[in-house]
Amino acid sequence: MDTRHAELLEKLDRFYDAVPRDAARVEEHGACVLFVREGSGWPFYARPRRNADRPPSLADLTAVRARQRELGLPEALEWVHEVNPELLAVARSAGLAVLEAPLMVLDPAAVGDPAAFSDVPVRLLAASASDLAAEVATRRAVAAVGFAAPGTGRGTAGPVERDAAMIGLDVAALDEERARIADGSRLSALAGTPAEGALASGMAMRVGEVAEIAGVATLPSARRRGLGAAVTAALARALLAAGTDLVFLSAGSQEIARVYLRVGFRRIGTACIAEPAAVTT
Repeated sequence: MDTRHAELLEKLDRFYDAVPRDAARVEEHGACVLFVREGSGWPFYARPRRNADRPPSLADLTAVRARQRELGLPEALEWVHEVNPELLAVARSAGLAVLEAPLMVLDPAAVGDPAAFSDVPVRLLAASASDLAAEVATRRAVAAVGFAAPGTGRGTAGPVERDAAMIGLDVAALDEERARIADGSRLSALAGTPAEGALASGMAMRVGEVAEIAGVATLPSARRRGLGAAVTAALARALLAAGTDLVFLSAGSQEIARVYLRVGFRRIGTACIAEPAAVTT
């Protein structure tokens, strides 16, 4: 592990282990743990078991993936590379494709002003808002459309696709997000205009003194307007104002990481996200 960032990386590893525990049961499979969500909602992942006496083996990965298939869950495995460096080679030998995502921590002294990135206003969703359910649904619809077209390049999908994506959203997942906003463990944000509606969205999850910004997405038709940076900056500032000591995120690519560098984040490591490799014919 990089000794310069060892303490920070340990905090982030504890965060990844803690986040699912209030909504999932935990199963141990050798040196791996699997978080199985109780009830409806987005499925969680498997990860290395903290304080195990050995790193996960190929047999452990085989067992936990078999259990995920049995439960109808995605075969997803996540970990901090610097905490479990041996696992990258094991995961690849198991036929998993591994995304090595830049793991970035906020420098509080360098965080930018949302208005410096975009003239489109950003607002945080308020727990007391009478239309919170609709706002949460909009955030999730923007994210669904944005992540369906990865990257930062402009595209054609926009408000029409956003509105269509709101149909059939998981009601239980919406209710969970509303509850997390109400108890302060989650922040959700939208950026948009009265004429265009919501164009970008993001959220943050908090556990104790640590928070992760995630799900930052922009409708493809609205990209190249600084919206992702503005949403990220707004969430970061709100977290700092609430007394959060450590704010971090993982970037889906080096290109996306450059956006977060402008906001005030600095890379300290790598978050590994593994799933079965695509089969080509």
